[in-house]
Amino acid sequence: MTAPPTGAPQGLLDVSGTSRVPFTRHVVVEMRKMFDTRAGKWLMVTIVAITALVVALLLIFAPDEGNNFEAFLGATATPQGFLLPVLGVLLVTSEWGQRAALTTFTLEPHRERVIAAKVVAAVLFGLAAIVVAILVAALATVIASVDDMWGAYGFGDLGNFALLQTMGIVQGLAFGMLFLNSAAAIVTYFVLPIAFNIVTSIIEQVRDVQPWIDLGTAQTPLFDGQGLTGEEWAQVATTTLIWIVLPFAIGAWRMLRAEVK
Repeated sequence: MTAPPTGAPQGLLDVSGTSRVPFTRHVVVEMRKMFDTRAGKWLMVTIVAITALVVALLLIFAPDEGNNFEAFLGATATPQGFLLPVLGVLLVTSEWGQRAALTTFTLEPHRERVIAAKVVAAVLFGLAAIVVAILVAALATVIASVDDMWGAYGFGDLGNFALLQTMGIVQGLAFGMLFLNSAAAIVTYFVLPIAFNIVTSIIEQVRDVQPWIDLGTAQTPLFDGQGLTGEEWAQVATTTLIWIVLPFAIGAWRMLRAEVK
């Protein structure tokens, strides 16, 4: 029988010298969690199916002059824009709803490393989805073969597209951390911004400051394919602080202190 390490009481295992789990392994595990649950798998299938259907309908029924790269990228981006944030929500809430977080935090007691791994995994998956969307749109554009099929769409527009999709999945992650409940986080993610946009549009007194407090309004120039002014970038940054950074900070604080039941 092997003697216990020097300094360890009889019958106890000294793990003080055990190395940490590599952060890259945490990221890989978190990315795998996106596919492990039934909800995650069906969400992936839904994104692929809707994207293929929308592109096919655009190829068949849209006027030939409208079948350019920008139109196809918009078609591939739409299902991603709606469903990737849900994936970000489930990356957090699926663990807490099924008590898997108890295992996660037992294997990695430093919860801040788990949170960081979730953020990196969500961003990497979002970037991978963006690459797939661009490739699908490019393939559909080549198949359509219309005049001026690439249009004036440039790298700046692709950057805006990537920024929008990344913001969406990180916001979904933030709302998942904030509520730690799938239904509450998903409903709030979709309903609250819409309700807030309606209220700020109706009330004349706040209409002038709407681009500074409403994320959807501030993001509108990112869809237009035009360069943003300094003021518009400031509005994007301000609303991002309100709708993404603040919920993320509160959610991280809650995850670091919440008792796993």
